[in-house]
Amino acid sequence: MQGMLNALGNPYSAFLVESEMSDLSDTTQGSFGGVGLYISKPIEARPDGKPPYVEVAAPIEDTPGWRAGINPGDLIIRINGEAIDVLSMDEVLSRLRGTPGEEVKLIIRRGEKLEFPVTLVRAIIEVSTTKFAMIDNIGYLKLLTFTPMTVPRARDAISDFKAKGYKALILDLRNNYGGLLNSAVGISGLFVEGGVVVSTKSRIVTDIQTFYARGKAEVAADIPMVVLINRGSASASEIVAGALKDRGRAYLVGEKSFGKGSVQQVYPLDNNKTGFKLTTARYYTPSDVNIDKIGIPPDREIKFPDFTEADAEKLNELINANKIPGFIASKPQANAAEIDAFARQLSREYSLDASLLRRLIKNEQNRTTIAPVYDLEYDVQLQEAVKILKEENFPALMQTSKTLKTLQDEASDDEEAVAS
Repeated sequence: MQGMLNALGNPYSAFLVESEMSDLSDTTQGSFGGVGLYISKPIEARPDGKPPYVEVAAPIEDTPGWRAGINPGDLIIRINGEAIDVLSMDEVLSRLRGTPGEEVKLIIRRGEKLEFPVTLVRAIIEVSTTKFAMIDNIGYLKLLTFTPMTVPRARDAISDFKAKGYKALILDLRNNYGGLLNSAVGISGLFVEGGVVVSTKSRIVTDIQTFYARGKAEVAADIPMVVLINRGSASASEIVAGALKDRGRAYLVGEKSFGKGSVQQVYPLDNNKTGFKLTTARYYTPSDVNIDKIGIPPDREIKFPDFTEADAEKLNELINANKIPGFIASKPQANAAEIDAFARQLSREYSLDASLLRRLIKNEQNRTTIAPVYDLEYDVQLQEAVKILKEENFPALMQTSKTLKTLQDEASDDEEAVAS
């Protein structure tokens, strides 16, 4: 099955083993039975020589893991008496997930010496899809993925913004790999009043469809709106970004998106234990453009600092020296001034950009605490979005924004001019 589907030469058509089918089912259903922990597990022993235990990236709020007081950075070393360092990630997940109401017994290691048992009772865990907060009078909404719960959770966020008197909105689609097509259409309908959101075209007549925004938009047309995208924004994220750009509803900031303009259908096998994904159509934005392998360009490109090959060697040296984790371990609550001082020290020692180092230090700090909804101090793309909404003439900016069709036509004209 794997060989047959790989032979199609399509990167998005693939056989799904049991764990992959399970993960996909969690996304499409929006929930699963589990303990509510985001986790990671190294394949090999850690650089410091410690066994490859499971590390908690973050507990999901109001879940068994969160209520038990498990913290980011905690290590899970045993599950139901079984040593975890010899298990694969799939095996770990199969032991943590399962029937709601059943107990899971863990041994947690915190820091160098503290070890303690925790008994969790599995519950229905909703796949986290949104984060939101106010930035002064600007509503900030980050979408993590597109599931059946994304639209109602986004509605909750917008209701909160309205109650707090928001005057503008930032929709953050960065590193959102996509999800359900219907969810993307529903999200777009929160910001535009009727009209085309996306269409799909295929050799199969039944897969040729046009999707429209339905009902009244939740966000008024006079609320200025910026959408953040980057190279990790793909598929359903690009449907939303493309619709809002082509409809003249939002100004795009960041980097060109990934460029996945195809639609997959999932076909279960073996009583839904395994299955396969098959590309069945391409999607087109409201201006009738397919962005597959092209991506969506932002109206204003803002990039994080790049680093050269020499920088990469220095960065590798720094990572292997374990200095940033060591600093955060010694000062878990380091403030901005302490982080800046340490970044400047590392900059002198390794000849690396201090702003890059500050971001790495902050990322490490967020890994061992509950990460904030946004980080305006180190996020240059978010800084630019806030600046646009607070300081610039937004209607004039929107006048300069072009549809994807116009941009592709101009690019084609430029190519013809060079060729002639």
